[in-house]
Amino acid sequence: MADSLKILGIETSCDETAASIVVRHADGRGEIISDVVLSQLDEHSAYGGVVPEIAARAHVEALDVLIEEALLKANVTLKDIDAVAATAGPGLIGGLLVGLMTGKAIARAANKPLYAINHLEGHALTARLTDGIAFPYLMLLVSGGHTQLVLVRGVADYERWGTTIDDALGEAFDKTAKLLGLPYPGGPAVEKAAAKGNEKRFNFPRPLVGEARLDFSFSGLKTAVRQAAEAEAPVSEQDIADICASFQRAIARTMDDRIGRGLERFNREFPNTGEMPALIVAGGVAANQALRGALQALCDKHRFRFVAPPHHLCTDNAAMIAWAGLERMALGLPADELTVAPRSRWPLDSNAQAMLGSGKRGVKA
Repeated sequence: MADSLKILGIETSCDETAASIVVRHADGRGEIISDVVLSQLDEHSAYGGVVPEIAARAHVEALDVLIEEALLKANVTLKDIDAVAATAGPGLIGGLLVGLMTGKAIARAANKPLYAINHLEGHALTARLTDGIAFPYLMLLVSGGHTQLVLVRGVADYERWGTTIDDALGEAFDKTAKLLGLPYPGGPAVEKAAAKGNEKRFNFPRPLVGEARLDFSFSGLKTAVRQAAEAEAPVSEQDIADICASFQRAIARTMDDRIGRGLERFNREFPNTGEMPALIVAGGVAANQALRGALQALCDKHRFRFVAPPHHLCTDNAAMIAWAGLERMALGLPADELTVAPRSRWPLDSNAQAMLGSGKRGVKA
């Protein structure tokens, strides 16, 4: 392998437009030399969620400027990079088209290889960029679209141990916030309100607690929140705070059971890893401090290392896409043809049974 590899990463799967330059040194260390992210929060907040058409248009307007900014901040040109990595799925198809087509154009014009990256693999490998975590390890992915517990054996080698059977955790936060009249995005709003609340006022359910399988469910919890709000209507500011605090407590107690069983399974299947095993948390909901605290305590109990990358690398970003491309390059995995197509649905573990249905676009989760 060359002394170092340098790659341009592009991320446009949802409502963040991002570009990054990342280097992988000969000793395997990763270094982010530029990372530019433009949030579309203002464009979508009035609608209480992401509008795909607005997101795609915003990507078109901003992406070329962000790529230029990433190159300038890294003090490199397209001639200096070794490859281009662009998110090819899963995500909103309009946004994926913008990013992947841009990546293809740059790769063709600059005569560089293209790596079409699974957005979820970017999350799965981020801890290797930030903390140098060795394989195998567990990843808890918690975002607006996914709640999964995944065994990460290696690059392109994943086994899904658990997934949501209904709502993703981030979706449950957003819907709870909307129900209570809190602003979008729901996660930060619920967390802020919960800080002033009594977490023991409402005894919300903990779905699937006690079951041997490692799946998740949040629709029943969401329904319980709605019923509590209706029973207290009109809700006061303190009612909202107490509901939010009790909601977060139920989630923390649910995760304690679900993830705890996953840690026990990991120890059974990998009894001799040679070092303390690791649980990685990724995705936008990973920024929630109550969840992080619960996971840290759980890992301490089971003697696992808990790794939560910095907040800006938990949410959607191009540095993780670039790093996933670098990991593939370092292993000598082939680049993708310029005919590669975006995929709105693209599970990490293609052998896992579909839990949320599938259609013309394939398995959802």
